[in-house]
Amino acid sequence: MADMFGGVQEAMREHVLVPAQEMAKLGKASQPILTHAEGIYVYAEDGRRLIDGPAGMWCAQVGYGRREIVDAMAHQAMTLPYASPWYMATSPAALLAEKIATLTPGDLNRIFFTTGGSTAVDSALRFSEFYNNVLGRPRKKRIIVRYDGYHGSTALTAACTGRTGNWPNFDIQQDRISFLSSPNPRHAGNRTQEEFLDDLVSEFEDRIEELGADTIAAFLAEPILASGGVIIPPKGYHARFKAICEKHDILYISDEVVTGFGRCGEWFASEKVFGVVPDIITFAKGVTSGYVPLGGLAISDKVLARVSGDNAKGSWFTNGYTYTNQPVACAAALANIALMERDGVVEHARDQADYFAERLRSLSDLPGVADVRSVGLVGCVQCLLDTNRIDPLDEDKAFTREIDQRCFELGLIVRPLGDLCVISPPLVITREQIDDIVAIMRQAISEVGAAHGLGR
Repeated sequence: MADMFGGVQEAMREHVLVPAQEMAKLGKASQPILTHAEGIYVYAEDGRRLIDGPAGMWCAQVGYGRREIVDAMAHQAMTLPYASPWYMATSPAALLAEKIATLTPGDLNRIFFTTGGSTAVDSALRFSEFYNNVLGRPRKKRIIVRYDGYHGSTALTAACTGRTGNWPNFDIQQDRISFLSSPNPRHAGNRTQEEFLDDLVSEFEDRIEELGADTIAAFLAEPILASGGVIIPPKGYHARFKAICEKHDILYISDEVVTGFGRCGEWFASEKVFGVVPDIITFAKGVTSGYVPLGGLAISDKVLARVSGDNAKGSWFTNGYTYTNQPVACAAALANIALMERDGVVEHARDQADYFAERLRSLSDLPGVADVRSVGLVGCVQCLLDTNRIDPLDEDKAFTREIDQRCFELGLIVRPLGDLCVISPPLVITREQIDDIVAIMRQAISEVGAAHGLGR
């Protein structure tokens, strides 16, 4: 067994280029190897059981080993594994689009499927180009986004990503992109949250005036800035921004790649959690619970009516992918949604949210914990050697990496994001398992903090 895993590690070191590869260590280090998974747990090569704190990458909604999804994939793969989306239709894509349309807010009833989150957001932005070209507005192409936002890894979505640490060594095209301040409440300073929100809204209005509404195609925003640090904007933020978009005929695109499919206790978080009905919603991750890649976007009927039918002007929306409407992926998503409905997974996530928040907040008394925040079943613990700091230093990030590593040794995978320990577990998690997560985090933070002399 050791020889087998040694071969896997060697293959990783010698042949695989991983995401976020530290190039100085290329060929010198291998990631931990997982062998199998069940429920909310994954198992490492040494036999240890680990709680999957990040749910893979915000996506393992129903947990691992769900036969219903696997059987649906196998059946579809044997029946019809592929059909060209340009020329042929299949029932899984049609039925999935119909189902998702019942879950989206407002009139977002038209679904376009992609290969994942990055291509979903990229397609939404390409639609904004198509939309304004058909409407005879070729100058209306700018995209307004936020610092700390994350939207993907295509050239266009990477340019819209406000995690500036992702920019070095890439040629980020930003001539069309305009960044607003992060809505991080910790940046409010001496202002109340209401005053902070007013200032964020004023910045948006000023930016529109500066650039000209006739040049701005879309405002692109995650309901919560997930990879930017689980940043939860002030209450009312999204509704006020949407009203400004409507005033200036700017498409409001809600990037729900992370928050969709139950993560915030609703199928989609935009309307019921954050009070806004977008023009476009993008999704991925939880739509299949990570069993197979799939993404997509839902577009408002009202928006589409302006560029279709008698208003089409001979246009064709030619954006597409080889794996658009992929039958096996769509079958997996249908089985995933059916399972979630049968087992009340979204309702369960909603019911667990307050307990999850309360238990995470219990860590606030530990030296080194600067902030704890959550919404639904996504949260984070911010760790700083000096908790009075707002912006982390490199030593804070190193401190948090030690905490992450200690959590791993104790049986918990935590998603490391600089000075943040992010927890977004499978939605099927129980209260007892939430307690296990918090107990491990408490031990890890306490031990690493003590080693750094905190609390003395």
